[in-house]
Amino acid sequence: MDIRIEAKDTRDLYRTPLVHQTAFWSEVKHRQGFETLAFDIKVRASDLAGTSQRASHLVDDILILMQEIGEGAKIGYVPYGPRLRPEDDRKGVFLEELSESLRPYLPSSCIFLRYDLPWESPWAKDEDNYTEDGEWMGPPELPLQELRLNYGTSTWNLKKSGTDILPPDTTFVNLKNDPVSLLLAMKPKTRYNIQLAKRKGVTIRTGGVEDLDIFYWLYQQTCLRNGITLHNRSYFDALFAAGFLTGEHGDGSTDFELLIAEADSAPLCAMFITYSESRATYLFGASSSENRNLMGTYLLQWEAMERAKSRGCVEYDMFGTAPKADTSHPMYGLYRFKMGFGGKPLHRMGCWDFPLISERYQQYTSVEMVGRGYHVR
Repeated sequence: MDIRIEAKDTRDLYRTPLVHQTAFWSEVKHRQGFETLAFDIKVRASDLAGTSQRASHLVDDILILMQEIGEGAKIGYVPYGPRLRPEDDRKGVFLEELSESLRPYLPSSCIFLRYDLPWESPWAKDEDNYTEDGEWMGPPELPLQELRLNYGTSTWNLKKSGTDILPPDTTFVNLKNDPVSLLLAMKPKTRYNIQLAKRKGVTIRTGGVEDLDIFYWLYQQTCLRNGITLHNRSYFDALFAAGFLTGEHGDGSTDFELLIAEADSAPLCAMFITYSESRATYLFGASSSENRNLMGTYLLQWEAMERAKSRGCVEYDMFGTAPKADTSHPMYGLYRFKMGFGGKPLHRMGCWDFPLISERYQQYTSVEMVGRGYHVR
């Protein structure tokens, strides 16, 4: 497999529905302290698929976030990339060749590349991997996953990460349908709660940078209530700062809104939604521990879908659920809430590592396994 790599300015990243591979996201992460790198990728079409392709070569690009992890070492993290999708039996060979092709362009202190793959898990396509109730049983044990992905590679160097950074499991709502059809596809309780919130006087407005205090106050309550790690306020300041910059100087392909649900001027919940090409993504959410009976979170999601549809988006990414209806899973509550909106589940492959300095990589993963590693977000 022959892959050509060429460095480029992150402002020249191509338009894509994957917000985490855009110039906007590069600017967000740059403002959060990451070094961001972008590269064009050119590969023969026949190397990715056995079927005939109209084009002899495929061209795309990739965003890599570099972070120092101490003692002069760095890791390269690829959020929801690469976007090029080889056939299942060629994925490992493609990642191996891509990693080796990128190696000369990366800092010599980079100990490994971590790909947060956007590709659907091959085990999610296997009908025998579902229960009689249609619940996905998940991927097999790690050795079997690594055996499958490394098949055909020269170095057998792809490792399943001990942690997934971005959510591998999500649900997509099809926005091509008209509003009535969207509502009818939802579970009855979800439809009822949307209407209940309207009857209770819940309203939705667009927030500005001056409303970040409100969002962060709600966000603190959410993290405390659910045992979620709290991001610093500056993490969200970067979203607004990046939005202003890329809006003025970028290609304008990515935008975002802060939406706030209120009742009698009291904030109930809020969310960041991004619009990137044909996709809207529910990126961050927060809600008050009080007045939860007003069902503001349901109306907020419905408003976000309507706004996304009005912008021409054809799909809405609910961004993160449990892989199945498992009451013991920490994200089961989100699974039940988000699945109520009638979306279709997607099970991605999660994070995979390609070590560049094997000894340092083993040291890093040993620390990461006991919970003291560095998590890039």
